[in-house]
Amino acid sequence: MLNSTNEFMKPYSICVRRLCFLPFLLAAATAQVASAPASAAKAPPVPYSSVSQLNLMLSQLEQVSQATQADLAKLRIDKWKTDSNTKRGTESDVESIQRNLQMALPEILGQLRASPENIALTFKLYHNLDALYDVLGPVVESAGAFGPKDEFQSMENDFTALERSRRDLADRMESLAGAKEGELTQLRGQVRQLQAAAAPPTPAKKVVVDDTEPEKKPVKKKSATKSTKPSTPATTQKSGSNTTSQQPAQPTQTQPQQ
Repeated sequence: MLNSTNEFMKPYSICVRRLCFLPFLLAAATAQVASAPASAAKAPPVPYSSVSQLNLMLSQLEQVSQATQADLAKLRIDKWKTDSNTKRGTESDVESIQRNLQMALPEILGQLRASPENIALTFKLYHNLDALYDVLGPVVESAGAFGPKDEFQSMENDFTALERSRRDLADRMESLAGAKEGELTQLRGQVRQLQAAAAPPTPAKKVVVDDTEPEKKPVKKKSATKSTKPSTPATTQKSGSNTTSQQPAQPTQTQPQQ
């Protein structure tokens, strides 16, 4: 019975995981709109049908809590036909369930009544019911295996009622998710409009085309210069030495004597 119930609740668990991020997105968008001028539109009030649905759901959950506490008090775990370790474990689970139903659950219900469509509080209540469901299941199984039939029957009825309340709350969370996503889209649109209104218009860029040709400057031609090479003397004289040209000596002729 418990295994089939867990399989049935898997789609709701997936939906709950997706809803975890929705409060943060809504808070970010709301903060941006809140920083805008005061002329921005206020959030619409909570519909009367939504409040009525929540009040009915919470009243039924309070009845389930009271019935479960009464049935837990009637359990005679010490009379069960099982070992002492199992009895101590079941008694510990029963005490944990009773503390939750007497302290934690009423506080969450009061907070949710004050803020009917608060996604974070709705998820908090679902998480608390999920924890109760996980602990109450083994107690019901132990009552059916080791306790008398009447105790098991009453605990099974309480377990079924708790499962129904948890499923109804999951359905409400799914419908709230769709509504909040619509609000988130609307808030994002308002943020874009406010940002567009606050931003100064960008001046249009003008492109000036100058089609006049620039005046051409006259090109100066370079005059060709001839390079003159210094004339080289036919003869070079070494500094400090005097050169003289000498004629060859003519031989003396002797005339014969007469």
